[in-house]
Amino acid sequence: MERNIKNSPGDALFSLNGKGKNVRYAASGADVLRSVLITGATGGIGAELAHHYAAPGRTLILWGRNAQRLAQLATECCARGAVVHTRQIDLCDGASALAAFVEDDAAHTPDCVVLGAGLSDIQSLDEKTEDPQKVLQLGLVNYATPAALATAAARSMVGRQGGHIALIGSVAGFYEMPFSAAYSSSKSGLAFFAKSAGLAWQQYGVKLTLIVPGFVDTPMSQRLDGPRPFLVPAKKAARVIARAIAQGRREYVFPWPFRVLRVVERLLPQKLREYILLRLAVGQTER
Repeated sequence: MERNIKNSPGDALFSLNGKGKNVRYAASGADVLRSVLITGATGGIGAELAHHYAAPGRTLILWGRNAQRLAQLATECCARGAVVHTRQIDLCDGASALAAFVEDDAAHTPDCVVLGAGLSDIQSLDEKTEDPQKVLQLGLVNYATPAALATAAARSMVGRQGGHIALIGSVAGFYEMPFSAAYSSSKSGLAFFAKSAGLAWQQYGVKLTLIVPGFVDTPMSQRLDGPRPFLVPAKKAARVIARAIAQGRREYVFPWPFRVLRVVERLLPQKLREYILLRLAVGQTER
């Protein structure tokens, strides 16, 4: 059963299905021109991307784990003239995520899919290994589910002969992080998937952009106990990401010092590289 609440003219329309899982908001007078689906929309980068893309004539499909944040974000994006659909979902359940994508793709046909949901975890200084359950979660949320969703999106876009997919990686994927092996390897795997899939899909008109940010000022990075060099505000990061997508970049690393470091570290002898990595001391606080 569906409940509708209509406020005064020009206000948002709120719809909630009986299960409380799928919510639709619509700003009056919106003329849909194109559709963007964003996962991880309740995170720092995802929310700012939603704000960036929110505009009259545009439909946003926002996925996230936090229902309250989704509702607030939907209201904000509606105020900018967008039509907004939200879905509360946890990407640890890859099968459910794929089923949800098929449903949203059929209903809204997103021509741009930004897969930005992610988890982070850092081994505490008094632990000898990471938590096996966390390793599993990181593999699912940071690699397996976004790779599967990207493939589902590409399959639909191939049929339409066009579309754009963006995967949000991390500069951590460039390095063998001894204190965060699961996180860095999940992002490394996503990067290799993006490069391989991008080559496979480009001939069918499907573009794939791998976004590789350094430290962005989000709740996730604020948990880190340690330096966050070249920190980028989330709002600026969203602008940079949207620009890279619009330009059709295959890969975009930002901010620029990390592009330089990428070149420099390749020139280091392996033993020196490992020596430096083993002496990095980074922890995290629970929030």
